[in-house]
Amino acid sequence: MALEQTLILVKPDGAKRRLTGMVFDRLEAAGLDLCAAKVVSVTEELAREHYKALSDKPFFPNLIRYIRGEFHDIRKNKILAAVFQGEDAIKLVRKVAGATNPEQADPGTIRGSFGRITTEGQFENVIHASGDPADAEREIKLWFKPEEIV
Repeated sequence: MALEQTLILVKPDGAKRRLTGMVFDRLEAAGLDLCAAKVVSVTEELAREHYKALSDKPFFPNLIRYIRGEFHDIRKNKILAAVFQGEDAIKLVRKVAGATNPEQADPGTIRGSFGRITTEGQFENVIHASGDPADAEREIKLWFKPEEIV
């Protein structure tokens, strides 16, 4: 097992529904340690850079609007960004988070418990979790300065 860090974003639907504490509780209960957290105003540029691997997908424009809070009337486009650390943290977080599609997520996962799909077909899956070590490293550097991580 390897000690890893991973990025978590409590997305606008999670923030609007005041699920941040429950998300953190589940991650900490799984044995992960919080090593950084901050409220971030998501700019267009940050959103596009974060999701650049999906830029050729037809849902990309809505994904950018979603993470910026445009569907949830989030003031100043703010979301909570965090870094969690632990043994095999990336795999563990993905297990605790559940499938990206809330309808396919196991009931006891974060997305299975709180996620939903709107009538317009927009996934509201509460959190972003890095998919693999390379993504985690790139994403953490994008959202945090090294001195912000304890």
